[in-house]
Formats: sequence, structure tokens, C-alpha cells
Amino acid sequence: MEARYAARKSPLLDECQVAPEIFEQVMPRLEAFMKPFVSTLQGQAGTRHAQTYVCGLLSNVERKNVESIADRFGQSRLPLQDFIGCDTWDDAPLREELQGQIRRHLGQGDGVLVFDPSGFPKSGRESVGVARQWCGRLGKVDNCQVAISLGYVSRQGHTLVDSRLYLPKEWTKETARLDKAGVPNTSRAYRTRHQLVLEMLAAHSAALPHRWIAGDDEMGRPSWFRRRLAALNARYLLAVPSNTSIRDLETALPESGRKGRRPARPWHSVQAWSQAVDASAWQRLDVRDGAKGPLVVESVKRRVVSRNHRRQQGDEELLTVIRSRDRDQEQVVKVDYYLSNADPETPLWELARVAKAEHRIEECLQRSKSEAGMADYEVRHWTGWQHHQTLSLLATWFLVRETARGKKWTPAMTLAADSSRHCRDLVRGLSLWDSGAYAGGTPEALATP
Repeated sequence: MEARYAARKSPLLDECQVAPEIFEQVMPRLEAFMKPFVSTLQGQAGTRHAQTYVCGLLSNVERKNVESIADRFGQSRLPLQDFIGCDTWDDAPLREELQGQIRRHLGQGDGVLVFDPSGFPKSGRESVGVARQWCGRLGKVDNCQVAISLGYVSRQGHTLVDSRLYLPKEWTKETARLDKAGVPNTSRAYRTRHQLVLEMLAAHSAALPHRWIAGDDEMGRPSWFRRRLAALNARYLLAVPSNTSIRDLETALPESGRKGRRPARPWHSVQAWSQAVDASAWQRLDVRDGAKGPLVVESVKRRVVSRNHRRQQGDEELLTVIRSRDRDQEQVVKVDYYLSNADPETPLWELARVAKAEHRIEECLQRSKSEAGMADYEVRHWTGWQHHQTLSLLATWFLVRETARGKKWTPAMTLAADSSRHCRDLVRGLSLWDSGAYAGGTPEALATP
């Protein structure tokens, strides 16, 4: 063991201990949090079921599905199962309220809308949208559902806003299968993942203040999608695969021969191009404070044109390459490539900020799946999937609000003052429902009018 780590071991272990009393007043805060959402539901039964389900998603049960949640709180499974799986209550008002709260608490003019496809491994073939397709969670083609998630990132924080289920083409061709899964007529036409992104952008762009659109290399790969965003006057910074072909517009044109046309600039993959860049062109940027000290990256940008799907030259774009080194700053351990329609004079630190925001949605999805039960559903029906996702989004947003509360905490904020360690725990993003967290209340307590 390194001496510098041995000296820190005891303080680190002390910080890992979470005292049960730090969770006092969580249940009243959750009650207040749920009120504007459940006010859109009709009847006490729907309100009670929604509150119970969100409590269950935030609880310490191993599998956060209907059966486990009902058992956790000593309730009958069937009423809760009907509420999630087949009742016709409309979850759109809950998502609208969520969007409004995100705008009020996190909204900033230079915010970033981040889109990301996320896989949910599933067995069988009856669950809506299940097919053999690429699953990023598994890193291979397998049986899964895929949802397109929208995250919002600003300097105030980051969270998930919306999700849309992707229906593979094979699903849209089988009417009987769609009927059985309860897919509404408005959602049966085949739409690519990028078309779903454009629909979500149209639904949310006006309501959420932002300056940028970001996404991973699956989002950035098609040139037609980047061109469509540009036509919508949306400023994007999208990751692209390392084999994306580009021409460097800032290099001199090759000398012409005696006959024929003047030769064009050569094509290079973005990986080969970045490896050939002179060391003096890279700029070092301190992008954030990491757990092991400042996180420093190296970045370079260049005006380029890329190839479209017909292998023709596309529009001018701005290529940004960001690479990270190991702790000793000796070897490059990660390289990311981005194309953007931003002004070439955009500073590198701004481009790096947006690139960092693109990675935030991965954190959001990880938190939603590990702490808010986003991937733990056991429903086959379209309606059940939508209801579960909506309530999981609410649970995730509650965790985000509690994290923000931990950062701003003062002893005057609660009657029972939380320990100073509580702030650090919430900032680290610990689950609210560690052992003993439910000692202060039950979901029934939330149902009081």
C-alpha cells in the first residue's frame, strides 16, 4: 500500500459510514416533492399508488418491480400492478411538471440538451420493443429494449428529462404484435432513433433554455442528422467514430501537376489525423476537479469537411479532439472526436465544457438504473413501460434535488439538523435509502392530503 494512501485510509473509511439519523425529514420532503405531480391524478387510489411506487423505486429492495415494491410495504400486488401496467391514467402532465421544475431549478441560457440511446436487456419476445439489437449496456448485440433518453445539463446540475421507446422495424410490420403490446396508433410508424431525437427536440427545445445539442458517436455518425440539426439552427457538438473521414481545411492544398485538375486535400480518418497533429497544437485544459485531483485534458480543433453517406464531401464543420492521459501524464488513455457546426472562433474551453456535458447523461442513466429502478421493470405492455419510466424519472429528479440540498445545507434548514457529513454524502450522490433509511416513515405517510 502506498504511504500517501495509508495516511488517508482512516478518514476515507470514516466518510463511508452513513449514520441513520442523517435521513431524518426525508419523508416529509418526499411528500412535498410529490404533491405537484400527484395533483394531476384523479382519485386517492392513484395518488397513493404513485407515491408508493416512487418510494419503492427509492427504497433498498433488490429488484424494484411491482411485486417487490408491494411486498416491501405490505400491500397487495394486483392494485399496484394494474396502476402501473394497464390503467389509463395520463403520465404526460407529470412529465410536463417535471420539465417545468427542471427549467426553474437548472435552466441556464448556455445549457446543453444531451441525447443518448440506452439498452435494457430483456428475455423473450413479447415485451414491447424487444428485439436482437445493439445494447450499449452489454456492449454487444443481444435481446433488449432500447430507449432514447434526453438529459439536461447546466452549471446548476444535470438530470434526465424524457425517454422514448424505440420500436425496431420488425415490430412495426406486425400489427397483431403491436395490438397485443398496446402500442397506440400514433406510435406505430417506424422511426429511426435519430427521428425520435428530432421529435424530442421539437417537444422540449422551446421549454428548456439551451445553447447546445450533444450526443454520443451513435448520434453523431450520420451526416444527414447533423445537417438536419444545422437546418433547424441548432448548435451541436456530437461525438463521431474514430474512422470518420475528414479533410483538413487549414492545410495547404497539394501542388498541382502539369496536367489535369488541381488535386484536392487528402481524406484522413479523425484518428489518423489526430495522431499526426504536431504536439505544439494541443492545448491543456483543466475541465473539473476529479476525485484524485484536477482533471486535465488536451484538446485541438480544426475546420474540416467530412464525407456523407454517399461518400461525397459534406458541409464545413469544426472538428474537436479531446484526449486524456493517465495519472502520470505519460500515456494517452482515451481520445474522443467531435464534429460541430459552431463558429470556428468558439474557444476550446467552451467546446470541452459541452463535451463534458455529453458524458453527464451517462452518469444520469447510471444513477437512474442503480438508484431509481429505471431498468428493473417487469412489464410487457406499452402503457406499463411508459408509466414506469415516468415515475423513475421523478425518483431520479428527487435524488437530484436532495443532492442540491446537500450542497446548500445549513443547520437552519431542518428542525433536526443534519450532520455535516450529510452534505458530503449527498454531494457524492449516495442513495437516500441505505440501511435504516425508512425508519422515519412509510409511503402511506405521503398519502395524507
